[in-house]
Parts: sequence; C-alpha cells; structure tokens
Amino acid sequence: METVYKYALVIMLFVVLFNLGQALYFMMTDKENSKRTVWALTRRIGLSVLLILMVMFGIWMGWLHPHDVNR
Repeated sequence: METVYKYALVIMLFVVLFNLGQALYFMMTDKENSKRTVWALTRRIGLSVLLILMVMFGIWMGWLHPHDVNR
C-alpha cells in the first residue's frame, strides 16, 4: 500500500504542475474576457490542498516517514 500511495502522490504532483502550465498557456494566448486562466489556477489550488492533505494522511497512517530534524 505504501508504494501505491507514493505513486499516487507523485501523479498528483504532476497534475498540479500540469494545471499550472495550463494556466500559463491560457494567460498567454487567451483574450481579455476568458476565464480559463482563473479556472486552471482554481483547480491548481484545490489539487494542491488535496495533495497536502494526502501527505498529512500518509504521515498519520505511517506510510510516509518525514526526516527528523532534531536527530
């Protein structure tokens, strides 16, 4: 389960980066009244929050082990 979860996190990270690139493309090519840039950035924010929650859940379940700074 740990390996599948880590792959899901990496895929989610790539989806977030894809949405960021999509927003950049829409910002450069669309006209003034297009809302595609706003929607791409909104999706990116939502997916980023989901990614953070997934990381927190993985740490809570013991599937992810963050580095201990105090050691």
